[in-house]
Amino acid sequence: MKKTTTLMLGLYLLVHAAQGQSLAGFSTARSVEERQIEAMFLKLPESAAFKAHLRELTREPHLAGSPANKRVADYMEQAMRKAGFSVERPPYDLYMPLNEGEIELELVTPIRKPLNIKEYIIEGDPFSADPNAKHGWNSYSGSGDHTAEIVYANYGTKEDFEELAKLGVSVKGKIVIARYGGNFRGYKAKFAEAAGAVGLIIYTDPEDSGYMRGLVYPEGKMFNESTIQRGSLLTLDYTGDPLTPFEPALPVDGAKKVNRLSPEEVKGLHRIPVTPIGYGAAQEILGRMSGAAVPESWQGGLPFTYRLEGGPKLTVRLKVEQPKGMVRVENVIGTLVGSEFPDEWIIVGSHYDAWEFGATDPNSGTAMLLTLADALGELARQGYRPRRTIKIAHWDAEEHGILGSTEWVEQYRAELDQKGVAYFNADGACSGLSFGGSASPSLKSLLVEATRVVPYPKSDKSVYDHWNERSANKAEGPGIGNLGGGSDHLPFYAHVGIPSLSAGMGGPTMYHSAYDNFHWYETVGEPDFVAGPTVARVMGIMALRMANADALPFDVARYGKDLKMHLQTAEKAIKTYAPAFSTQQLAGKADALLQRAAQWTALLSQKLESGKLSKTQLATLNQTLISLERSFIDDKGMAYGAWYRSLYASSDPYSGYASWMLPGFLFEASLGSTRQLPELEQRHLDAFQRLDAKIARMIQILSGR
Repeated sequence: MKKTTTLMLGLYLLVHAAQGQSLAGFSTARSVEERQIEAMFLKLPESAAFKAHLRELTREPHLAGSPANKRVADYMEQAMRKAGFSVERPPYDLYMPLNEGEIELELVTPIRKPLNIKEYIIEGDPFSADPNAKHGWNSYSGSGDHTAEIVYANYGTKEDFEELAKLGVSVKGKIVIARYGGNFRGYKAKFAEAAGAVGLIIYTDPEDSGYMRGLVYPEGKMFNESTIQRGSLLTLDYTGDPLTPFEPALPVDGAKKVNRLSPEEVKGLHRIPVTPIGYGAAQEILGRMSGAAVPESWQGGLPFTYRLEGGPKLTVRLKVEQPKGMVRVENVIGTLVGSEFPDEWIIVGSHYDAWEFGATDPNSGTAMLLTLADALGELARQGYRPRRTIKIAHWDAEEHGILGSTEWVEQYRAELDQKGVAYFNADGACSGLSFGGSASPSLKSLLVEATRVVPYPKSDKSVYDHWNERSANKAEGPGIGNLGGGSDHLPFYAHVGIPSLSAGMGGPTMYHSAYDNFHWYETVGEPDFVAGPTVARVMGIMALRMANADALPFDVARYGKDLKMHLQTAEKAIKTYAPAFSTQQLAGKADALLQRAAQWTALLSQKLESGKLSKTQLATLNQTLISLERSFIDDKGMAYGAWYRSLYASSDPYSGYASWMLPGFLFEASLGSTRQLPELEQRHLDAFQRLDAKIARMIQILSGR
């Protein structure tokens, strides 16, 4: 009891340390009320509740579309209804693998030897012996049966395949082996197939996530030799269901019919067989290769010299039979309707489907969201319902290509354009004890300020303090990344222009393997179960401040600051082949945006302090604030895919994960081209002008004009 009382006192002191200053977007009076609400909220998320949710969510492997995943959805619906949320479960029919299929991998010459494609059973880990756990596999692999020579392609990046060509190594008619890392696994398959390979084997090298990084499971947190990273290979020029680009994949038996492509019409589905393995099985192949030594940077962590080719005496058989068809999936979306502005939505989400048990990815995030729902529901029962609507969304089929969230965004695109305030992503958000995050410019300050009032577990520091200790420049504060691809924020941010962030506490995990289970989490992952309630507090503070503010607390000035930085990056990339190129005109507009936004910020603070803004003025201001990020939405989209409509941000079309800021310019730079630069400059000038005009209009409203 004494420990709990001390913690609550610490929470109180942290929350009230800045009482003399109004919160961003709040009047003085409402700031006082908000701090009281936050003080109550911070006491509510509990480790025991988080642990109970996580245990229930991860009882069995629950692949998208499986009966087990439906049981997880049933549990989440029950938990959110109990918390006081209304719940919807919108269904979609997606073209995806029907199951894990059949895989065979074996050495053929110089010896016959089948290779392991499933994790070892670990004594003391009951989940590792679960008969429902599947072998390793890659979703959207092609089917085929090939016996061929081997070529090692390092990480299988675009540059790696270009290097092989420079070295005179052909992969045509051969099976490529590449290690995880460097890019999205689907691009490894795409580049291998384009180079003429007949198959691809992907493994995790011990240098990247094995014994060279620390003790391996079950002693430690690193991959052992049998650990296999599963994952999707889907790499189309759009995100979502392959058969319904830009449109929701509504149920085939539903009232509204959707035009679907045939699988044969879809450009970019992989045709070669692909499978993942652990580094124990990879060693059986790599250790028998006899060609020239690899470049120094390609050497991995296995105890021998890596080689480019296996030679004609080493052949490997790879067989993959992966059936595909229509699979029913469903999102589970809880809603706590706002008391004053029900049509302004703050959405907090994570996917819930997993490759196997999914203790860290994704269900540490799922359990955290259910813990958050419990806390917000309790506040509402005590009479503190949020002013704006808060939705807690659990997305299906993310692991296969960010499918469930994309279909929902496409279905409700017009409504989201009007009502979508912000999206916070929590995929695997409680996987360790190191806090971090990435965000659109307008949400970076919100994230920082929320971490200032949340205590770091078992310490007298805040999450912000602990986060900032890892910063290169502590005076500037912790680094906040820019959002790229890889999770459910992508359709909100890059397709419809809703300010988004992804944040949480991380560390080494058993990523996408059968060992990512409750036993691993409880014994070596995060045994104290403190990350869950901590992240729930951070997410909750952000959601409550967005929901309760008089004026939505977007950091409008951050647009100009970040744009200047991204313009410099784009200019530098293009100047390498076009020295005369300059972003001077755009940089001037970014400077003007920064100055106008500073004027807006100061004037808003003054007006909120005076308490003289009318409800009509605030309503108009908030509708304009909601629309700011949409200024970057351009219906023409990117040259590498029109689905990616944001001129500001996108995932890297060569790696799939990395963030590309001002992606139109970066793509042109990747081609070494100047052809599209004049048009791109004009499109960006138009977007900057749209944003500037909105800020100017808000200043006029504040000024009573």
